[in-house]
Amino acid sequence: MAPASGGTDVVEAVDGLIVGHRAMAAGEYEIALRAYHRAAATEGATVDVLSAIGSANLRLGRLQQAEQDLRRALEKDETFVPAHNNLGVTLAEQGKWGEASLHFRNAFAYDSGRSGEIRDNLRLAIENSQQTGYDTDEAFQLLLMRRGSGRYLLLSTPL
Repeated sequence: MAPASGGTDVVEAVDGLIVGHRAMAAGEYEIALRAYHRAAATEGATVDVLSAIGSANLRLGRLQQAEQDLRRALEKDETFVPAHNNLGVTLAEQGKWGEASLHFRNAFAYDSGRSGEIRDNLRLAIENSQQTGYDTDEAFQLLLMRRGSGRYLLLSTPL
């Protein structure tokens, strides 16, 4: 049976990345992760999708999985600022301040120093990599970032 005149029987799909970004902003990290996996199934494992999956895993406390996803994102595009920043956060959460500092430096360089949040993350990583210990409250001031609509957006909720 043909659709009614002027009508269509095709349902428009919702972009999994957009749904995931909205769920992340609302603090619904499991929902975001499922949306990002749907995006991976439809769009493929792009740098955006892998970085988003890694960020959701980080928010869920799955540090090793987040690290793996973010490293895979950087294999696709070594200049992708959110993946460098978020990998830096993941490594810092594991106490790997030296390597975290390297990724924050890369994020800062590729971003041309425009993001104050990345600069703050880099400063904190440098300070902590030079110390034998660190104040645990300060470690949780790192900021995640994601990309949407061609812009870098920062998520400022504490880890």
